[in-house]
Amino acid sequence: MGGNPALGVVFHWLGGFASASFYVPYKRIKLWSWEIFWLAGGIFSWLIAPWVFASLRTENLLGVLASTPTSTLLWCWFWGVMWGFGGLTFGLTMRYLGLSLGMAVALGLTTVIGTMGPPIFHGTIGEIASRTSGQLTLLGILITLFAIVVVARAGHSKDKDLGGKASEGVAEFNLRKGLLIAVFSGVMSGCFAWGLDAGQPIRDLTLAAGTDPLSQGLPVLCVVLSGGLTTNFIWCALLIRRNRSFGQFFGASNGDGGNKKAPLLANYLLAALGGTLWYFQFFFYTMGESQMGRYGFSSWTLHMASIILFSTLWGFALKEWRGASSRTRTMVLTGIGMLLGATIVIGAGNMLDAGGSI
Repeated sequence: MGGNPALGVVFHWLGGFASASFYVPYKRIKLWSWEIFWLAGGIFSWLIAPWVFASLRTENLLGVLASTPTSTLLWCWFWGVMWGFGGLTFGLTMRYLGLSLGMAVALGLTTVIGTMGPPIFHGTIGEIASRTSGQLTLLGILITLFAIVVVARAGHSKDKDLGGKASEGVAEFNLRKGLLIAVFSGVMSGCFAWGLDAGQPIRDLTLAAGTDPLSQGLPVLCVVLSGGLTTNFIWCALLIRRNRSFGQFFGASNGDGGNKKAPLLANYLLAALGGTLWYFQFFFYTMGESQMGRYGFSSWTLHMASIILFSTLWGFALKEWRGASSRTRTMVLTGIGMLLGATIVIGAGNMLDAGGSI
């Protein structure tokens, strides 16, 4: 089926690292409210970076999109809008369920919906499951789901070790409300994979225009991320209006620093860096997906596994796990090992299907 699944796994790891790293610059932004730095960085994530990199790495970008059926563009945009709702409600999942249960439900559903939805919709899941290579790939997906639960439980255990509050200990814990939000967030977040799947006609036109196969997915990102921009822009605009924070774009204080003005140049540069890093997760995702052959649907699982893996490693680098018990550390290291193992198993399944040696 072509492609190089081993290279695809490397690209997915690069994307996961970018996703796990984008919030590091955001943490250094000073005297800006959440909606200000989220929108400023998002302009780079969902608008500037997609169009710049697609323009640089693909042929006749505007011509390809102009010749794309309107229905394809609308579906890609629609799934991007739905994915935007998932991202906005993820924080509420943690608020009402705590880290352990919230992450397990939301990320587990995101992984399942984003990975299994397209092949089930296209009626290819039976064919996949009938092949040894497909069974190996599905096993890797299952291992990833177990690993998500293990890492989430380790996060909950760490919080208890450090005297924090999580799950039942959180002041606003509400199982019914939390589960409903977690299901909504998980399902909506998985819609990004549906948007990429809907963009196959765009990839076909891009390849026909002479674009390198590695970059065939970049024009699709321009459309899907415009949907995410729509959702996030509306939400941030509502918060800006409610909090009267628009002036922070031009140096007004958010009140946390008294009358001190925000360091505008530094803030904008940090927002640009964080936003571009965020985009790179899907820049590399599309490259990885292009190498996975028949089982390109497994890319979403590799993406989620890589994000959780590198986010956890960042936690160690930033000493967030200092003071955790040896039992908790063993648990999180077990989860990391399972995630690494899952990516290897999925990669092996894809290589077996591609006719490569494993």
